[in-house]
This record gives sequence, C-alpha cells and structure tokens, in this order.
Amino acid sequence: MNLLSSGDAPVSVLVVDDEEYITDVLSTGLRFLGFQVSVARNGHEAIAKAVDGRPDVMLLDVALPGCDGFEVCRRLRNDGVQVPIIFLTARDASEDKVGGLRMGGDDYVTKPFGLEEIVARIEAVLRRTTGGSRAVTHLTVADLDLDDDAHEVTRGDERIELSATEYRVLRYLMLNAGRVLSKSQILEHVWQYDFDGESTVVETYISYLRKKVDHIDPPLIHTVRGFGYVLRA
Repeated sequence: MNLLSSGDAPVSVLVVDDEEYITDVLSTGLRFLGFQVSVARNGHEAIAKAVDGRPDVMLLDVALPGCDGFEVCRRLRNDGVQVPIIFLTARDASEDKVGGLRMGGDDYVTKPFGLEEIVARIEAVLRRTTGGSRAVTHLTVADLDLDDDAHEVTRGDERIELSATEYRVLRYLMLNAGRVLSKSQILEHVWQYDFDGESTVVETYISYLRKKVDHIDPPLIHTVRGFGYVLRA
C-alpha cells in the first residue's frame, strides 16, 4: 500500500499525542505502509508544524497538556489552515464527537484503536476532502459558483471563505440542487456518522452557510420542515 497525494508524493500525516508509545506505534506503522509522518508532542508544536508543513491529514489527540486538541483545531481553523483533522481520544460520548466536529474536525477515533482503523479513517477523510473519486469539478446554482480545482466558492463577484466542513456541506447541497436532503443524509455523506440520531451538527453548519452564502438575496438554502434542506434558486 502506498497512498499518494494529488502531487504523486506520499500522503503526509502529522501525528499529535503526548504519549510517546502512541506516536511511536502510529509513526512506525504508517511509515511502513508508505506514509510520510511527522510528530508533535503538544498543541503549540502541532500548530507550528501544521502551519509550516501543511500535512495532508492530522491525527490529533484531544487530551493534550496546556493547549488541548479542540483548541488546536479552533486556532488552525481561525487562521485559515484547513488540514483535515482526525481526533484521537478516550472520550466516546456523542456530545464530545459532535463538539469536535462542530469545531472543524473531520473524523473522530476513540482509543484503543488499531492501525487498520486509522488507515481506513485517513483514506475516507482524504476521499471526502480531496475528492479522490469525484468527476464534477465545477458547480453552479444561480449566481453561486463552486470550483473544486481551485477550492473556491463565489457568489456573484464576492469570494466566500469557507471552512473545510462548510465547503463539503455546500458541495453536497450543490451536487443535489433542487433535491431535498434529510439531516441523516447530510451527516452520512459529509461525516459518515449518524450520531444515534443527533442532527444539531447539521443545523449548525447550515446556519454557518446561510450567514456566508445567503446574506446576498435571494436566499438559496431552504428548510423543508419535517424533511430537511434543499439548495435551489
């Protein structure tokens, strides 16, 4: 196995954990499988390496000393760093998962985990965030335009800055323009989770998108009460 990034270079993974045993096991196993791996032991080091190195994906422990994983994610997203983040944690409560994903994370793995599961999660996140199997690269609905190659969204003459998760939600809505999508469909497609019926994360991201996309009239994102959401002119 040798996962390649879009530039035909090995996929780069930043492993962030304060437990040396975990970083050693993950870095050794991932390197053996063909990944390029770097390691950070704390939140501040993780932020510096993510900003400077721009890895393809980050494995980020939540319970870091000082600056925890959620804070690392928040700071990176606020600074416009959209590296895909997979949280590693011993917490398995639904509210922790929802909280981490709302913060801008892309996936969530609970300890203990196996290398096989980690690799599968990395592959799934990269498929979602880089569109490894996508055929459509340009989407337009009314004056809203999404360019997958440039990873840019514009409405009219205005460029819209989106987080990685906001971008994926909007892309899914645009791919299905005119079709009503349920909250569970959006959860399964964007996050590949059902959260035991938890849907507030979808409502949160729809709210984010409306503030960024629909501050220009006419609104494009509509609620169909009792069913879900639809994007249409």
